[in-house]
Amino acid sequence: MPEALDGERVDRVVSMLTGCSRAEASESIDAGDVTVDGRVASKSSLRVRVGQRVAVSDDPHKVQPLPEPDASIPVEVVAADEHIIVVNKPAGLVVHPGAGRADGTLVNGLLARWPELADVGEVHRPGIVHRLDKGTSGLMVVARTQTAYHALVDQLSVHEVERNYETLVWGWLDTPVGTIDAPIGRSRRNPLLMTVSADGRPSRTHYEVVERCLEPALVTRMRCSLETGRTHQIRVHLRSIGHPVVGDDLYSGQRPALGLARPFLHAFRLAFAHPATDETVSFTAELPSDLVAVLDRLEPAPDLS
Repeated sequence: MPEALDGERVDRVVSMLTGCSRAEASESIDAGDVTVDGRVASKSSLRVRVGQRVAVSDDPHKVQPLPEPDASIPVEVVAADEHIIVVNKPAGLVVHPGAGRADGTLVNGLLARWPELADVGEVHRPGIVHRLDKGTSGLMVVARTQTAYHALVDQLSVHEVERNYETLVWGWLDTPVGTIDAPIGRSRRNPLLMTVSADGRPSRTHYEVVERCLEPALVTRMRCSLETGRTHQIRVHLRSIGHPVVGDDLYSGQRPALGLARPFLHAFRLAFAHPATDETVSFTAELPSDLVAVLDRLEPAPDLS
């Protein structure tokens, strides 16, 4: 760390030392690619001192290649027009290329069908305005034009996009309706994990209980809506209140998965202002068969209200 940068924010240090923009530096920090003295930098505003070692595992300024189109990637289209595409992403499909993965993603499939997406948004994730985790199924909106891209990004930034999820969690949640308001940041112990942290980014998840079940385990079926959209937000928030998502290997520990090979998390509803008309449009997607199979095994508890 040069003496001239003593006390500066880590995002500015990365920007100054690599030549990238502050926004690119912040993206690298959010992705867990920046460490200070060997520990993952948890936030862009972290101050660094002379003698500390700042390392970037991936150059944030390098030119990202455009993903290769791949017509073999399945794309289930819910709705499409000249401005947007709404897709129903299956569990197990990564949204866009990233570290260690150059192909086999939703973006590769989208480019095969709509090559014009190459000119929309960021080059390594063209058309993508929000993401779902690999293990999460459900609805996403993709922008087909730069105008639509900016309109949707703006709506997300002011929390005007409605994103509703269905999930199943361990244990009985007593409060039928509630909000989890807890900041989320990257874990210092394991950069693959996110965690509730006082110095994390503001994060809010609203929830309502659908039903509680007795057999084959005590679980609660619930619906969640995102006010913010942090990485792993629903999974982290539910774990933080003692009710991790069923099937979530990262956050639920060594619990049985009720036959699931992924987290029980499905984005079943998406609503936003159409970027061309400003009228509210709403889309829904039914639960996929693997989640339905789990629900079919459950025995609802008597109504205790």
